[in-house]
Amino acid sequence: MSQLLTLDQQLLLLINGAHTAWLDMVMWYISKTFVWIPLYAVLLYAVIKQMGWKQTLVVVVMTALVITLADQVSSGIIKPLVARPRPTHDEGLADKLHLVNGYRGGMYGFVSSHAANCMACALLFMLLLKRHWVNITMSTYVVLNCYSRMYLAVHYPLDILGGLVVGTAAALLGYWLTTLIARSSSLSKRNV
Repeated sequence: MSQLLTLDQQLLLLINGAHTAWLDMVMWYISKTFVWIPLYAVLLYAVIKQMGWKQTLVVVVMTALVITLADQVSSGIIKPLVARPRPTHDEGLADKLHLVNGYRGGMYGFVSSHAANCMACALLFMLLLKRHWVNITMSTYVVLNCYSRMYLAVHYPLDILGGLVVGTAAALLGYWLTTLIARSSSLSKRNV
């Protein structure tokens, strides 16, 4: 286990150490939710176009639910339970890190809520829309968000991996519930 944690730390230092002034600002903004609003708007349009208004409402509610589930499991349960300090709060590591805008994040980092939330949203849309462009776009969205968290030194790679697992579980549950709702809706239409 100590070898895995050492490798985790070394990989973080490699990612965080490959910084430039212009990339600092890019990664800073990639981590912000508002930057992704145009992407969310495009996804909403794609859902409306492919599924219609009634199913879009189900998808919007399910998206909110899976993101909330991923966020609550990662931040509300796992982080306090594991209590692994973020790299920026590790006294033996903090002075080796490049910080952007002095940002350190909260005390605990395992698992990454950014990774969990991004993965939950991305995978749900990938499963629901089943479009090549959605798969590529959402995969890029997840990779950029996750990389930015390591670049900013607020998460170790294992924090990110843990977040991806939580987000995947939330998305799969959401997809299952969405298909269950769609089936029950189509069954009730046939029985009328």
